Amino acid sequence: MTTTPASAAAETTNPFTLVYGGAITKNEPGKVNIHPVTYKLGGLDIVANVYTPANYAPGQAYPAVVVAHPNGGVKEQVAGLYAQRLAEQGYITITADAAYQGGSGGLPRSVDKPMFRIEDIHGMADFITRYPGVDAERLGLLGICGGGGYSLAAAKTDKRFKSIATLSMFNSGRVRRNGYQDSALATIQDRLKQASAARAQEAAGGEILYSGDANLSDAQIAALPFDLYRQGYEYYWKTHAHAGSTFKYTTSSLLDLMRWDATDQIALIDVPLLMIAGAKADSLYMTEDAFAKATGTKDKTLFKIDGATHIETYWVPQYVDAAVDQLTPFFKRTLGASQS
Repeated sequence: MTTTPASAAAETTNPFTLVYGGAITKNEPGKVNIHPVTYKLGGLDIVANVYTPANYAPGQAYPAVVVAHPNGGVKEQVAGLYAQRLAEQGYITITADAAYQGGSGGLPRSVDKPMFRIEDIHGMADFITRYPGVDAERLGLLGICGGGGYSLAAAKTDKRFKSIATLSMFNSGRVRRNGYQDSALATIQDRLKQASAARAQEAAGGEILYSGDANLSDAQIAALPFDLYRQGYEYYWKTHAHAGSTFKYTTSSLLDLMRWDATDQIALIDVPLLMIAGAKADSLYMTEDAFAKATGTKDKTLFKIDGATHIETYWVPQYVDAAVDQLTPFFKRTLGASQS
């Protein structure tokens, strides 16, 4: 993806390269602060932002929330927005660029395999539970879009998470396998052959092939059949573009993506679950499907934001407020507030 001059200018106006509305521009005593950090995960350098609440004191005991970003996204976009909003409610939060993506290490670039994205979430938990002031027994998880599907998968077995929330959950495996809204069932075997050939080419030292990357005109974007893709191009390429964010992923990643599903063994989740999605989102079917299959917890809530599409939950103030109005009491009930 080529970053447009307008988006590059917007990115550089923020010292932390945050591109969401209301982003922190400087750290001030007594306010929510942001702390860029780097740590190792599987031998790779992972870059993350930690947000601390107003009047943060390392000697206090704070609940914490891990925030997983969407497919192709980076920590400076919607994940950062929700991490900041939760920090305003008294939580220490962390959001990291996925391995092989954004500012984190890993070659080739833009590998997008479920095993790596799930490990990213475990890695954020590893780091934040050792952060000064964090009460490791009060750890929550918020996953957004593709990060929501991977968060469901991580929470199935990682019992450090005492509660989990998703926003506009996207089941990456189902979509890469079946197509969006199950529209590409007839081409599954052909696409698997393409992915297999791409893997063979990589193994032989040939060119690395990518999928999902496109440089579309405004007219082509407007003609796309789904709100998620039309508004997604607008969000990621224009209004909230970031140099580290790209739609593309290695074609060989499809070997892993297409045999995976966010709802596999989802009954292993036995902690409180909150799933939030736009009532008008054309991705809503994935949240509803996962919610119905999450039979291992009796403490679960599905909240639909009236009038919102998938991408609008990322940035439209009234819809962000509606989501935060659900997340705040949910995490307060399941994790508690900070303690002196």
